[in-house]
Amino acid sequence: MSKVLAIANQKGGVGKTTTSVNLAASLNVTRKKVLLVDLDPQGNATTGSGLDKAGLTNSVYDILTHTADFEDVVVHLENAEYDLLPANGDLVAAEVELMQVEGREQRLRNTIEQIREQYDFVVIDCPPSLNMLTINALVAADGVVIPMQCEYYALEGLSALMETITAIRDRLNPNLKIEGILRTMYDPRNKLTLEVNGQLFSYFGDIVYRTVVPRNIRLAEAPSFGQPVITYDKQSRGALAYLALAGELLRRDDEAAARASG
Repeated sequence: MSKVLAIANQKGGVGKTTTSVNLAASLNVTRKKVLLVDLDPQGNATTGSGLDKAGLTNSVYDILTHTADFEDVVVHLENAEYDLLPANGDLVAAEVELMQVEGREQRLRNTIEQIREQYDFVVIDCPPSLNMLTINALVAADGVVIPMQCEYYALEGLSALMETITAIRDRLNPNLKIEGILRTMYDPRNKLTLEVNGQLFSYFGDIVYRTVVPRNIRLAEAPSFGQPVITYDKQSRGALAYLALAGELLRRDDEAAARASG
């Protein structure tokens, strides 16, 4: 059965796009068929996957506004080996246009429901704000992966995101759950990091992934070469961290399936 994951956090600069691109690539390495959806008008997941966002003929904008079909928009990336629904600045206009449309929160979900059985995972890179694009992602998703830095303000942003997820679950997507919290740019030498880390585990327990993503220069360099870190430098600490995250995610799914059948 396929799974749709929204990578979301209302706070910017926490590693959402890095996580989206590299989780998609790492799941692909485990022989899963993956679709990455770039839902951020900045189009960073698109360029980070090796595509020129300025040269797009069609984008996610066309799917949300019903001006092109999925087959007209999806791109198969040879270097990354996952499929991509690319994005660029056109998405800003999509948000304005959707405000006038009935059922606007369901646009992405309707498209994904038609094609989701073609994939094992659909990974959605959300913009760093709570807007109609993020709502579309949360309505379409089965679970939310929340990347966050272990710093004071990150905890404030996390509580706001939890309220948003609860509201979406109550009104639009009763099956939505928090898949996991991913600690990014992790530096165990930092005292504040360790304090926030302890608070995360005391509040959220097993929801926090055991995998952490360290600060890593190769991870930071990879997008400028249009590659996931696993193809840029598969031996780097960043690549190994995202492979570990993919493994942990799959293991959790297996354990949940075993509990459900037992």
